[in-house]
Formats: sequence, structure tokens, C-alpha cells
Amino acid sequence: MNTLAPSQFGSPQVAVMHGKASYDDASAVRRQIEDAIDALNLPDDFIQPGERVVIKPNWVKEHNASKPEDENGWLTIITHPLVVREVARWAAKKLQGRGSVTLCDAPQSDSSFDTIRRLHQLDQMITDLTLEFPGVAFLLFDMRCEEWTIDDGVTIAKRQLSSDPSGAVDIHLDADSEFIGHPGLGKLYGASYDFATTNRQHTDPHHEYRICRTPMNADVLINVPKLKTHKKVGLTVALKNLVGTTPRTNWLPRHTEGTPAEGGDQFAESTAKRALEGTLMRAAKKILFGRHFLSKLFVPLKKLGRVVFGDTKEVVRSGNWHGNNTAWRMIIDLHKCFFYFDGCGRRREKPLRYLTIVDGIIGGDGDGPMSCDPVESGVIMAGTHPVAVDCVAAQLMGFNWKKTRLLNDAFTLNRLPITGFAPSDITVSSNKPEWTGPFEQMKNCYEFRCHFGWAGHLESDERLAKIQSA
Repeated sequence: MNTLAPSQFGSPQVAVMHGKASYDDASAVRRQIEDAIDALNLPDDFIQPGERVVIKPNWVKEHNASKPEDENGWLTIITHPLVVREVARWAAKKLQGRGSVTLCDAPQSDSSFDTIRRLHQLDQMITDLTLEFPGVAFLLFDMRCEEWTIDDGVTIAKRQLSSDPSGAVDIHLDADSEFIGHPGLGKLYGASYDFATTNRQHTDPHHEYRICRTPMNADVLINVPKLKTHKKVGLTVALKNLVGTTPRTNWLPRHTEGTPAEGGDQFAESTAKRALEGTLMRAAKKILFGRHFLSKLFVPLKKLGRVVFGDTKEVVRSGNWHGNNTAWRMIIDLHKCFFYFDGCGRRREKPLRYLTIVDGIIGGDGDGPMSCDPVESGVIMAGTHPVAVDCVAAQLMGFNWKKTRLLNDAFTLNRLPITGFAPSDITVSSNKPEWTGPFEQMKNCYEFRCHFGWAGHLESDERLAKIQSA
């Protein structure tokens, strides 16, 4: 039985403030963030002294995956440390000397959190904030339980991590999951060769997620994502960013093995070549699972496979296309967990106070989320409902929000619905008049390039008409 109404989960109002596409002027970025938050007219007690504020940035990768040698390649990949710092400062002021602000994320399994904290001087940030706001406890940690060493996409070693000091909670969505009755059950693929774990957590009628307890226990959760594209769900902004709250990434289904003719979404084509590739890869993954010494021998074989079956930069595989019918379900399920359950796994009696601040000063397009090219968009977005924020983000990026199931289906959920408003209720407040008003009427937006698996599908109708007439 639902204890909360979806109308309690946030407002359809979104703020979009435009400024310079630069992080050089800290005071200008601070004003832009504050203006965006002020436009939401949050209640005075949104953050109260003594409360627990958790800030979840996007720290997915320490560098641009396609240009690891580029010292500034990360600008399109992760939330800028200046934005994180100013959001933390805003929250700390509200605490008035009592309470805590925690900065935490679970980067991709093969990312180096130590490198991220060193390059972006996160420990110094914590020290400076502690001095500026005495009485407020500032914490910083990596929520992962493992860090993987990967060679050319092959996991060759794993290192155990301490994860969330408060532990984790298992949420049993079961019949309320978007995976109930999903035809891909038994063929779900998570983040590694361990097929059994992913499918054990998602076998009707049981569907379970493990989430770090610190963000689940927050009085106020502040989601601080990057504005960029995503190969599996079209775009990664507020909704997708909460994937980084789980310590066991392999509990999260990303795609369904097989071709569309086989009921899978691993590939976009139902050809004999793709079916053969899928069969060979499944056999290889079963052999390699848990045998890291063999994984090293598989690297040259994978290079050979790239010659035979094509490079992932040119061929759709691993669910990296608009036909992915798996990843969006997992992301929606995570939000059901956050909105309806607390850090003890009990139904919430009071709604989670939730705020999103999007770093779009320099966005990322193309091969997202980790090989993006820069888009100098110069925007900071703010909102209290992730679906409203992402719908506005899609419009701003020049995309058709209805063409991604992550957004379109978020309004049609039968079990544990997460939206208490219609798409037509979403409005924008902005310092640009052409962006102010109903979000679908925003004018002079950007033209972010999709990941190639989404090209010709996700773009707005106007952009598709241009493409077809060119």
C-alpha cells in the first residue's frame, strides 16, 4: 500500500539560467547557481539546521575515455568541482552551523576515485569548507565496494573497497518493479561477466536493489549531474545520475543479451553475424568469469573480434541504441526505491526532499557518457523533480523527450508512480525570455549530437526535418 502520493515528490517547475560557458569566474558561477535555486521558490525550511544533506555529483570517470591523454577532457564528463563546491556552500549556509554535508558517488567500476579526488583537490575542498562553516561536518567517500582493472574492456583484476561507512540497504521492489513480466528475464546483463548475479536479483516475482544507506538516509538529497548524452538511454542528467548510489553495480541490468529477433536489445540488427557474435561472446564471458588470469589472454582475441565484427565506435552492441528496453527500467526502479523507501528499507512516511542542480556550463554530446565532445552551453539548471528536469534538459539539448522510454514511460507507471504531474505541467523559469514558459515551447535551443545509436531517432522533429531535407 502506498504511503505517499506522487504529487509529494517534487514540482514540475524547472529553472534554467544562462551564463558564460566558463568556470573561470567563481563568483559568476555562484550567482548562476543561486539564481537557479531562487527561481524555484523553495520553502524556507527546505534545509533545516542539524539535518543530513547528501550531495551526489557525477564523478563517473577521471578522464575522457576516448582522449585519456587530454588534461581537460574530463570537463565534458564529470561535474565540475567548482559547481560541487558552490552547491555544498549553499547547503552549508542553510544548516547554520549544525548538521552534515556528505559528498559521495560510485564511479564506474574501472575508474580511479583516488585520481579524481587528487586532480580536483576534493580533500582540500573538504578542508576549506570545514574552516568556512564550523560546526558542520563535511564528509567525502567512494560508495563502490570494488574497483576493477580493465584492459581493452576486459576485467583482469578487482580490488575491494570499503564503500559507504553506513552500509547499504536492500530494497525489494518485487511486483512493483518495471522488470515484472519483462521478456528479457534470464538474459539480463549487468556490468560484468557474472550473468548469474544480475539475473538472480531479477527473476519474477523477486526484484531487488542494493543502495548505499547514506543517500537513502539523507534528509535532503542534492543531485548534481552533468548535462550530456548517453548511449543506453539517450541522455544522462538527473535520472541516470542516481545509478551511482549503488555499491553492487552488477545488480543493475543494462541490456538484454541477444538480437531483437531473439528478444534481446544487445544489438540493433537481427543478422546472422550479430547472432554469431552474441553466441561467441556469451561463451567467452562464461569461461572468463572469475578467472582473471585467463582474462588477460582474452584481450588479443577481443582485438581480433573487433576486426571481424566491427568496432564499438561504429557498430551498435551492448544495448547502446534507442532500442534498449532494459536500462530505463532499472533507472526508474532506483527512483521508486528512493521515493518510496528509506535507509532501513521501510516505506517512507515523509517524502524525501530532493533537489537537482545540473552542471551544463560545458555539456557533452556524441559518444556519451564517457567519450563526450564539449558543448559550450553555459547553463545551470535546477528543479525538485528529476523527470521534469530531464524533460527540460532534453528540450534544451534539441531532443524529443518522447523518444526515450526513460522519460516517456516515467509518466505511465502503474505501480509506485513517480510523477504527480503531466508533461504539459512542466514550466521553465529562465533569464532568457525565449526559454521561459511551457518547456515544449522553448526556442533557440542547442543541437547536441546524439550517440550514433540514437541518431535519426532522438532529435527533435525540427532537427529531423532539417536532416531529411539536407
